[in-house]
Amino acid sequence: MESDCRIPVVCCRPRVLVLHALFWGLVSLRVFGAALLSEERTVKQLIAPCWLLEDFVVTTECSQCNAFQSRSWSSCELTGYVERVNCTRSNRDEHKSCRSAVMEDHLFWKFEAAMLALTAVFAILVVVRQRWLDRLASEKVRRQIESI
Repeated sequence: MESDCRIPVVCCRPRVLVLHALFWGLVSLRVFGAALLSEERTVKQLIAPCWLLEDFVVTTECSQCNAFQSRSWSSCELTGYVERVNCTRSNRDEHKSCRSAVMEDHLFWKFEAAMLALTAVFAILVVVRQRWLDRLASEKVRRQIESI
């Protein structure tokens, strides 16, 4: 004996909807948080790099740092990717940490896989709980019929 309604009315209340929006907002901060943190760390340096203070031109596209660069360049520590920039006013070449499209793609698919796994786990949990509740209701009806 299965019930027709599986979505409780409680889920449609404004307070619950606001909590859901808050939760997913915090989850999305995880995705954009690394970019914000990388900007905060570069500002904390004693001498600000020229690309923070003036316009620049990217001379070498974003590429992954090798082992030597990762140990020696502070710009490689943040994301593991670096690009070479030329500041227009001071005409200095510097290295700037960047977020690679490959890295972003990898993080996106990792996030999608985690969400798919969570969806599957909670879907199975809902089905198991619904069957358990249906079994309890059937037993209650059977006991009521037997008592007649």
